[in-house]
Amino acid sequence: MDTTTTSSSDSPVVAVVGSTGQQGGATAHALLDAGVRVRALVRDPGKASARALAARGAELVQADLRDPGSPRAALRGADRVFAMTTFADERGVEGEVQDGRTLADAAAEAGVGHLVYSSVGGAERETGVPHFESKRRVEEHIASLGLPATVLRPVFFLENLTAQGPTVEDGVLVVRLPLPAGVPLQMVAVQDIGTAAAAALQQPGRVPGGAIELAGDERTGEQIAAAFGAAAGLPARYEALPLAVLGGDEDMTRMFRWFAETPAYQGDLAASRALVPDLHDLPGWLQRTGWTPAG
Repeated sequence: MDTTTTSSSDSPVVAVVGSTGQQGGATAHALLDAGVRVRALVRDPGKASARALAARGAELVQADLRDPGSPRAALRGADRVFAMTTFADERGVEGEVQDGRTLADAAAEAGVGHLVYSSVGGAERETGVPHFESKRRVEEHIASLGLPATVLRPVFFLENLTAQGPTVEDGVLVVRLPLPAGVPLQMVAVQDIGTAAAAALQQPGRVPGGAIELAGDERTGEQIAAAFGAAAGLPARYEALPLAVLGGDEDMTRMFRWFAETPAYQGDLAASRALVPDLHDLPGWLQRTGWTPAG
């Protein structure tokens, strides 16, 4: 199938940070689908996912957030920017804050017309979860610069549910999470984050108030297991695990405790669907991805 997209020379140049990652990749492809000119910021232009973007017409620009001069050069001449940050390297949450500030400063210096930053659901509510707090600090820095911006706050990724399971045991599909039974968890597909980001980049001001907590579904552990079981054609059960299974990981422990002990995510499903009309719920996402149980 030919996936080459023709971009209009009249469209804005949108720089996408993390174009070979989950959220950045989803955003870049959604923009290319819409015929938008994409400047894909990548660490390794030779990576297969980077070459795939180039084949679709994206401009590849090598950039490293650890070198402040690199994003400044990469964003020069860009009209709009999608940015996301991660704590998942050896620098942890402090590195994430540093990267976010570097990106925001570079966007301000480049005079970009609009920045879309992907944060996390609840970041503005002082959760005490380390990697939520780091994104809150990035949000605050963006605001302090007076940058025209939209903040997306996605909830728990549907992709996280299949990262290490479910499993099939004696003909029964089993879902296990460190989440008490009966507690609802909001979820969203990464593809939908990319679609939402692309919409906000194409139409700055599309999100009322400049921020949205993005969610596509809300289910308890038992309901999550039932959806997986239906997709697999198997009986299913849910087993709630103690927080001890997280091995003392402070960040993950605080997050799952927050899920269980507070109202936690407060995504607006109706507003999310207005932004992403084909928003996925869990059964729809399982069907689209063709998920099957391992083994």
